[in-house]
Amino acid sequence: MFPSNSSSNDSIWDQAVASLKISGIRPEIEIEEVPAPARLAPHSAALAADAVGPNDEDLANGRFVVLHDPEGQETWDGNFRIVSFVKASIEADVVNDEIFDEVAWSWLTETLSDFKANHHNISGTVTRTVSRSFAGLEDRPKQTELELRASWTPESFDLGPHLQAWLALLEICAGLIPLPQGITAIGRVQ
Repeated sequence: MFPSNSSSNDSIWDQAVASLKISGIRPEIEIEEVPAPARLAPHSAALAADAVGPNDEDLANGRFVVLHDPEGQETWDGNFRIVSFVKASIEADVVNDEIFDEVAWSWLTETLSDFKANHHNISGTVTRTVSRSFAGLEDRPKQTELELRASWTPESFDLGPHLQAWLALLEICAGLIPLPQGITAIGRVQ
């Protein structure tokens, strides 16, 4: 999926990038490689994903970024760092529920655990927003959204489980029923 930006075909970076090959993505999720931040580490790669509903409505979107510094970075406590972002609409009644932040954070930690994406040094934020329109825009409905930003240090350069966990998180945030591991969704005929 990603081109290599290193000079050695058997480098740890190349192996890590190769581990990000995924198959069996459900039809509601569109995924593509996007430009990665260049200044954060000597090596980086990024994916963007959109979860789309049956009427082409946006359910959720996000980014999955892999950073690699062969020298390591003290704040990462390792040579790799995963930075992720998911944004999704949420129901208006949960936007004021104080426990919702913990629930949303648990979606991330549980998916990482479910996919055996071993990690350490995890951190992040859960943000709930309410947008109301006024004056000439008052016909627009109130919008309520969730943003979940997180980063963690993987404990190996096999990053496939981390990507799978993040895609499962995107499904949950989008309100899609997660598919069990090993099950592939069949697309609808339109």
